[in-house]
Amino acid sequence: MSDLISNSQINTFHEDGYLIVPGLFDAEEAEIFQTAAKADKAFDQNAYDLEDGEGGKAQLVLWNKAGENLWGVIARSERIVNAMEALLGDEVYHYHSKMSIKQPHTGGAWSWHQDYGYWYQNGCLYPDMASAFIAVDPNTKANGCMQVLKGSHKMGRVEHGRFGDQTGADPERVDAAMKIMELVYVEIEPGDTLFFHSNTLHRSDQNTSDTPRWSLLCCYNTRHNNPYKESHHPFYEPIEKVPNSAIKKMGATLFESGTEFWDPVEDETVGTGNEDS
Repeated sequence: MSDLISNSQINTFHEDGYLIVPGLFDAEEAEIFQTAAKADKAFDQNAYDLEDGEGGKAQLVLWNKAGENLWGVIARSERIVNAMEALLGDEVYHYHSKMSIKQPHTGGAWSWHQDYGYWYQNGCLYPDMASAFIAVDPNTKANGCMQVLKGSHKMGRVEHGRFGDQTGADPERVDAAMKIMELVYVEIEPGDTLFFHSNTLHRSDQNTSDTPRWSLLCCYNTRHNNPYKESHHPFYEPIEKVPNSAIKKMGATLFESGTEFWDPVEDETVGTGNEDS
């Protein structure tokens, strides 16, 4: 049982497929995130573009190792890892992290999808996986905040296909789900965190505002769900948890030299490249 996540919150996650935790990171930590995100040239150098088929372009930077930098410490922090283990009911390991970037006016939309729609292709037998979506900038309707279909994780895995540069869920099934499920706009402030199940349907609109939308996603798999085949994401490896105080001690420490970032050109699992919101 996590010291931050209550039984009521765990029940909410299982019932709704997501859980919003306001202020999981305080104002000082949120400021550290913003400073590091804008200062780290690795994001500019390793971002790849995904056209949304509607004239917009989203950017993503993805890495597998939770290293000795700010982003690695966040992913290994007790408040995130313990919460994720409480929500998924098992030991978890770091599957990967990514920064989702939507630039003002040009930031593209993400089509309806489930993360397990892709991770299934990577040899994970069960959907016992989840992500922590941490707001670096304010996330609003205007700048393309996350949208979720409440309870959609109970549908199981939906077939996915290609739309523009993205892989999305079967539109007919999504349309049917939207008629009976609540659409929730996840408008959150820096430091707020959304935990969501890998089968939860989610999407986001283009950024039509004057402000950017940066969001950090830390993704986790359960120990019992170790992939049966190799992919561009890792097999099980125990997480070296760090205390929550490590984030402020680390400060705006940038990526280490030699950090490996994912290149979609080298991804052999065709059609699994779109993994964001």
